[in-house]
Amino acid sequence: MGNPQAMVELWRGGQPESLHAGHAVIWGPGGVLRSWGDPDQVIFPRSSCKMIQALPLVDSGAADRVGLTDRHLALSCASHQGAGLHVGMTSRWLADLGLAEADLRCGSHEPYDRDERDRLIRADEQPCQLHNNCSGKHCGFLTATQDMKAGPEYVEIDHPLQQAIRQATEEVTGEAVAGYGIDGCSAPNFALSVGGLARAMQAFAAARDTGSARQRAMHRLTRAMAQHPELVAGEGRACTELMRAMDHKVTIKTGAEAVFVAIVPEHQIGVALKITDGATRASEAAITAILVHLGVLSAAHPMAQKRLPAVQRNRRGIETGELRLADGFL
Repeated sequence: MGNPQAMVELWRGGQPESLHAGHAVIWGPGGVLRSWGDPDQVIFPRSSCKMIQALPLVDSGAADRVGLTDRHLALSCASHQGAGLHVGMTSRWLADLGLAEADLRCGSHEPYDRDERDRLIRADEQPCQLHNNCSGKHCGFLTATQDMKAGPEYVEIDHPLQQAIRQATEEVTGEAVAGYGIDGCSAPNFALSVGGLARAMQAFAAARDTGSARQRAMHRLTRAMAQHPELVAGEGRACTELMRAMDHKVTIKTGAEAVFVAIVPEHQIGVALKITDGATRASEAAITAILVHLGVLSAAHPMAQKRLPAVQRNRRGIETGELRLADGFL
């Protein structure tokens, strides 16, 4: 993948054991402020782009026409744990639309939330599509689809909703999409450059609640995410914990295969990064380091320390190593 730069290392016994390299871009009001690796590297943003995928829902007016709250919008951008909080809210959302779990097209998987998983086991129940980490996004998809009066197969590439998402993606990234792949939740995921993704995040960061419908939508989505981090991911997750640690002033979102983005409205800065080997531990460490570098996250905060430098311990509690920044990265 291009020429990635070393970002994160795992050390054991005083020696480096593993190395994670990647690409990252910090984009400010005037363009690229700093980059590592290749800003033109094309990637699949995976779930890091959910706020882009939610734009047609909001800037079309569909969200307001059905009375969606900021909590709904945060959930529409979520990769959630499938906890009772998330399952209950998606179930009510569908019911309010006159729809049901069967109308979703995201598929089922076991909830990541341990309490909900245990509840299912005790009740001898099977997971359903509401437990899918993308069910909130799909509720948003169904809301927009219903408003469009379009067909039920909303994840098909030629569906009007997916075409609207493609157009929004190209507009906010400033580049033509480089094809698409099918995400784990069955929706198309449009390929774009790391730099393009950072540029889009900067546009979200600069958006205010005045101006065009698009700008208002961008502002509302990212503020909803920052204000309701428990809906965006869940307890113990990096997105939730780090947004709380930054006093709900910065929006961050992870994606599968070690993609991470950050939106910093105070400085009108957007960040995108991709770890080439797909290691989540490295993407969480790298985004933590960048947020500390930008001055929006305290390096001393326990949620930052949890991820970088991250002490590794074995099952007896003995310290075995440490995750740290590679030389030359920040």
